[in-house]
Amino acid sequence: MSLLTILKVLGGVALLIYGIKTMGEVLQNLAGDSLRRLIGALTETPLKGVAVGAVVTVLLQSSSATTVMVVSFVHAGLMTLAQAIGVIMGANIGTTLTAQLIAFQVHDLALATAVVGSLLSILGRNRRQKQIGTGLMGFSLLFIGMDMMSNGMGFLRGRTDLFTPIRQYPLLGVLVGTGFTMLVQASSATVGLTMAMAAEGLLPLNSAIAIIFGDNIGTTITAVLASLGGNRSAKQAAAAHVLFNVLGTVIMMCFLPWITELISLTADDPARQVANAHTFFNVGNTLIFLPFVKQYSAFIQKILPSDGIHSPRATRYLDPNLIAASPAAAVNAVRKEMIQMQHITIDMLEICKTALVDGDARRIDEVLESEKIVDEINHDILRYAVDLSQKGISAELAIILNSCVNGVGDIERIGDHTTNLVESAQFLAEKKLQMSDTAREELREMFDLVILCVRRSAESIETEKVSIVHEIVQMENHIDEMEKDLRMRHIERLNEGDCNPSVGIVFVDILSNLERVSDHAQNIACIVLDIGRIHKDPGVAAR
Repeated sequence: MSLLTILKVLGGVALLIYGIKTMGEVLQNLAGDSLRRLIGALTETPLKGVAVGAVVTVLLQSSSATTVMVVSFVHAGLMTLAQAIGVIMGANIGTTLTAQLIAFQVHDLALATAVVGSLLSILGRNRRQKQIGTGLMGFSLLFIGMDMMSNGMGFLRGRTDLFTPIRQYPLLGVLVGTGFTMLVQASSATVGLTMAMAAEGLLPLNSAIAIIFGDNIGTTITAVLASLGGNRSAKQAAAAHVLFNVLGTVIMMCFLPWITELISLTADDPARQVANAHTFFNVGNTLIFLPFVKQYSAFIQKILPSDGIHSPRATRYLDPNLIAASPAAAVNAVRKEMIQMQHITIDMLEICKTALVDGDARRIDEVLESEKIVDEINHDILRYAVDLSQKGISAELAIILNSCVNGVGDIERIGDHTTNLVESAQFLAEKKLQMSDTAREELREMFDLVILCVRRSAESIETEKVSIVHEIVQMENHIDEMEKDLRMRHIERLNEGDCNPSVGIVFVDILSNLERVSDHAQNIACIVLDIGRIHKDPGVAAR
């Protein structure tokens, strides 16, 4: 075996992996914000989880990326273990599409696709056309890589004796498939290599199927690695993935002769048979476990019980693993973190209202502590956004990410205004000053409206409903008018001697801070308008 032969095989594997990676990146960019919404979709039932997992994996061209996201979501509390199991099942099914694509004997078409793709990527008139060209190049590399692997293995024709151990002991094939996939961390590479060996007649179908079973076990290593820095819930999700594929392999190996016979009837081409075996395993395994998702989830939680330990970090959703797995999921994590940050400021405003309107200042220290948390989250989001931007994201996601970063700045400033309000409460308490009943009722009314404005702003980001944004704009205009009206009433009270001048200065300062809070709430809600413009006119991002 010459060095050139080795390079052909390894080069073919490399081209195959690179082609899959390129296709996944292009599909993510073309899907843009639609992928973010799909990833953020709730999966109330296991069947919906299977559908979401399959579609996301097809777009990412990587079941490993999908399972990394699942581990992250379970860690953050965005997804229950039962929901995660459904998505994992779907991810296993979605990844089989790549093998089915590779099994097509379209080498001539692949060369033509490479030519068209290169022309589009170089001469394309806009970003979208260039992305499509790059995707076509990735598509062609799948088949060019497979062709190189097959040609590189030509010298082995007739040397079936080299694979005698795997032929005699199918379990050894499972171990080989598991080990190789763990090593390269790309299940599609193992599948492609197995298809090439089967096509050259080096492996009988039963041995090839055993390797494919092992490949499905090996691919779980990515989820395990992603869970190492997570909480017990994340480790439960990884364990569910591992055990799901291991148990499926044990069940399928018990029926290997019959499965081999069945797969042999599905096609005459050995490569297609291997691809069909890959699909059969994952679809069949899902059908076996799908009716028992709740019981399986309870079993995982029993053998790996929750430890009740929570991360001390202020942020919940900013998992660095998401940046590599899917930029769309990472952008959605920023949005989720921003919503959490906004709810903290709502609690801070409620405490300020209690202190200033009801005279109960017992909890004002909580506002100062919460302000530190808000600042910490702000800094963490900014660092995360910088790392995410350097990853290279689609134009649509870049617009949303920049809008969210600006919104986070507005939330941080709301936190600053609450500390100003706390200082007002402390001043009144230290000087033993009291507001009039009229002033307190006016403040109560304005506090209630401002807090509602901030609350609805958070809801608009969570639901992405433009109708709520319009409501907030009207509410903010009303708050502006209210601030002017209350200021005039206060001046009248001062002129009539009904109000202490020292209290009056504090009252005006409170009004000013509340009005500024509503301005920031409106700015935050306008992020939804940015998202809406993208979906109304995708060309905004493409340009």
